[in-house]
Amino acid sequence: GAWRAAAVRWLDPQPGHLVLDVGTGTGDFLPLLAGRGCQAVGADFSLPMMRAGREKLARASAPVSLVAGDAMRLPFPDATFDGLVNGFLLRNVADLDAALAEMRRVLKPGGLAVCLEITWPRLPLFREAFGLYFGRLVPLLGRLISRDPEAYSYLPSSVAAFVSASELAERMQAVGFREVAYRRLALGAVALHRGVR
Repeated sequence: GAWRAAAVRWLDPQPGHLVLDVGTGTGDFLPLLAGRGCQAVGADFSLPMMRAGREKLARASAPVSLVAGDAMRLPFPDATFDGLVNGFLLRNVADLDAALAEMRRVLKPGGLAVCLEITWPRLPLFREAFGLYFGRLVPLLGRLISRDPEAYSYLPSSVAAFVSASELAERMQAVGFREVAYRRLALGAVALHRGVR
């Protein structure tokens, strides 16, 4: 909640802006965007996830739209959106550079993208605690709650395999984003990145 709110504050969308949430899942960003008077659109390839979020979205302060779509092949024309946001999406895409390039493509010139992502912390002590938490505790809790031996076991590998905050900034620049910046939250375990088309 607080991290997504921070992402929306950094995006700073204006009333009437058309804003896309890529990999919207159950639509957690959409009510925050609607609350700022935006036309909020969520895109995800998981229809069950979007269906699960419908009730929450029905209570949003402005209408929101949901669209089936793959982050690496977004179903929108070039230069459609004033702003774009995503949360915990990038570590799960098959081709990071393709997804970043697509986000840039659908933004209008001058449009801003903000990405919220889990990253490995820099502080050595916290890195160890983080590794223990994601490597052991999260999968254990996942197995207990869901009774599925594989539940949440993807998380440690997806975080470990994911790029660092500085590398993600470089990858954003490489696909053509400018004014790329990032800031760390939660003692460095989460990062917000932004870039302008």
